[in-house]
Amino acid sequence: MQASFSWQVTSPFRALRRAFFDQPAPPAASPLIFGNIDYPQDWSNIAPTLNVRGWSLHRSKTPLRALRARLGDKSLSAEFGLERLDVLDHFREHPGAERCGWIVKADVPRRGTHLLVIEVQDESGQWHIAVARAVKRTANAAPPPPNTYAAWVAQYDRLTPESAEKIRAKLSGLKKRPLISVLMPTYNTPEKWLVAAIESVRRQLYDNWELCIADDASKEPHVRKILERYAAKDPKRIKIVIRETNGHISAASNSALALAHGDFVALLDHDDEIRPHALACVALELDRHPDADLVYSDEDKIDENGHRYDQYFKPDWNPDLFNVQNYISHLGVYRTLLVREVGGFRVGYEGSQDWDLAMRVIERTAADRIRHIPKILYHWRSVPGSTAMLIGAKNYATSAAEKVISEHFVRCGIEATLTPTKGSYWRIHYPLPDPAPRVTLVIPTRNRLNVLRPCVESLLAKTTYPNFEILIVDNDSDDPETLAYLEDLGAAGAADQLSTLSSQPSTPRRVRVARFPGEFNFSAINNYGVSQTDAPVVGLLNNDLEVIHGDWLDEMVSHALRPEIGCVGAKLYYPDDRIQHAGVILGIGGVAAHAWQTHPRGAAGQAHRNLLQQNLSAVTAACLVIRREVFLQVGGLDEKLRVAFNDVDFCLSVRAAGFRNFWTPYAELYHHESASRGAEDTLEKRDRFRSEVEYITAKWGDALVNDPAYNPNLTLTINDFTLALPPREWPPLQ
Repeated sequence: MQASFSWQVTSPFRALRRAFFDQPAPPAASPLIFGNIDYPQDWSNIAPTLNVRGWSLHRSKTPLRALRARLGDKSLSAEFGLERLDVLDHFREHPGAERCGWIVKADVPRRGTHLLVIEVQDESGQWHIAVARAVKRTANAAPPPPNTYAAWVAQYDRLTPESAEKIRAKLSGLKKRPLISVLMPTYNTPEKWLVAAIESVRRQLYDNWELCIADDASKEPHVRKILERYAAKDPKRIKIVIRETNGHISAASNSALALAHGDFVALLDHDDEIRPHALACVALELDRHPDADLVYSDEDKIDENGHRYDQYFKPDWNPDLFNVQNYISHLGVYRTLLVREVGGFRVGYEGSQDWDLAMRVIERTAADRIRHIPKILYHWRSVPGSTAMLIGAKNYATSAAEKVISEHFVRCGIEATLTPTKGSYWRIHYPLPDPAPRVTLVIPTRNRLNVLRPCVESLLAKTTYPNFEILIVDNDSDDPETLAYLEDLGAAGAADQLSTLSSQPSTPRRVRVARFPGEFNFSAINNYGVSQTDAPVVGLLNNDLEVIHGDWLDEMVSHALRPEIGCVGAKLYYPDDRIQHAGVILGIGGVAAHAWQTHPRGAAGQAHRNLLQQNLSAVTAACLVIRREVFLQVGGLDEKLRVAFNDVDFCLSVRAAGFRNFWTPYAELYHHESASRGAEDTLEKRDRFRSEVEYITAKWGDALVNDPAYNPNLTLTINDFTLALPPREWPPLQ
């Protein structure tokens, strides 16, 4: 029958039916495995090359061992065990959560629908289907959605002939043209990526550079041939040395440094790329700040198909963040004299050698000599086996990082200890003195016993800090139950003081009550409260807080006692565990707004900053700890700001006085936001709010739109670090 004429005639139609109607249903994913596909999200728009990114976990809370994938009958390239701190935030008790990420790469055939199957292997060796779905290549893949990084790059971060010419015009006006030596150690670099790295230097708009390459005894013969070929092409600017023995990256970097004659050295990994305008931007920044000793830029990752992702739009110099995360990283450019003074790259710190170098250079310079260029000037290469894919994956890198940070503190005479957080980051502990200094927690209140009582009870029951008192400043409460409660607290506090006075004269009453009659003025009430104590440390607290972890005050006071620190802020949550406060970002909404407000409790934020100690321009006075001498030095809170933005103004005054403000994610409390004040829902309140906006805007001007803890490539419209459309241009390129 199959040889008949009718069978032959209908063959094309049967093929179409098989393609569109008779496709077998994909096999079901194993119920023992759960996870997510992060990319692609739109399976109707599949390009010829498909990169699938996601994560998988076993429901038994046992780690997975391996991953394999196929498209139809063809096995696919796959990477498993990639770091996923965002998943870890949600599944902290799962031992496999930290490294549950994977990437699968496939070339999708032009015709037909094909079955993609991704399997994971459990500890017993059994394979389970994690993903199974039909994949069909799209004839004309659509452009990326407008809110993606790819779309942002396409619109705002392409170097056009016109923008390149503009940069060349800027370069023509340089007062000096420093020689920049690009240091690049190599070892068995794949030919394609080695050529790409070298070509990225050769394409620079700024031409006063030299490329210093030290090959660390590569076994692959193509490496030496490529290096020698490029050195012959441009012998004045491309210098190479072939090491006879393999000494690893620090030794190879020192060999490259020995070739350098530049005023500054820039660090380039052997399979990464710098943007064509990278060194031009560095030269322009050095022209504006000729005393700079260290210049760094923003960065992203790039895969083998040229797809850019995982962008890091960094803050300006942020020493407390740098202590726990090497955010300077790439592109990093250092004054050569200082690099040589500190001894170059130290052997034994491989995996964190750049962090170690930056630490030692920073110890020799001043904060105003560390400059940040808010432009993506560096692409980390993200392919199987690359550094970008292995960040945090090797124990030696973690051990080296611990040495880097610990030895930095020793050299600086700072007593501190560190513990690793999940992933490649750290938490710094500063010890409290013994005895711990007295702390007065000032709580303004008016009525609302339903929030005040839980606040006080949680502070007394849960706070582990050994030496604190609560000072409730009552602003004309008239609710009988509230008045009775305050009366009882005051009486109990007085009795407690009498009972302990003879044996422990330094022990404060646990609770005191003070009266501040008159119109509500948050600034004036807090100023009055601080005037009623001689405690060396004060805390400003809203009356609608509840303690989550008992060591919250230990954490905040330990940082407030550091002489360089001013205001210390906490991480606050709504009762449903959404974030209420993770620091304050200037400029959002016109003045300032809380970072990451309403996002899930475990949200890591851009580059995990939501989980790391760091310096911020401002924090909320709903929970703020500060040394009383600093509070008094700046004159307390500005009483012209009765309700709104008084904490932002106060933090900016503290910063202007030379202190760094600090935010910690390790002091966690619930905040029933503004439960005691209500919304701006009357004409009078709206008029007052408008006048306070006008006042703080006039007082601080451009400081409110140029937050050094933020980035001009990030939006001022909402508070989740999404991309600015358009970005605010870096001044040298305006």
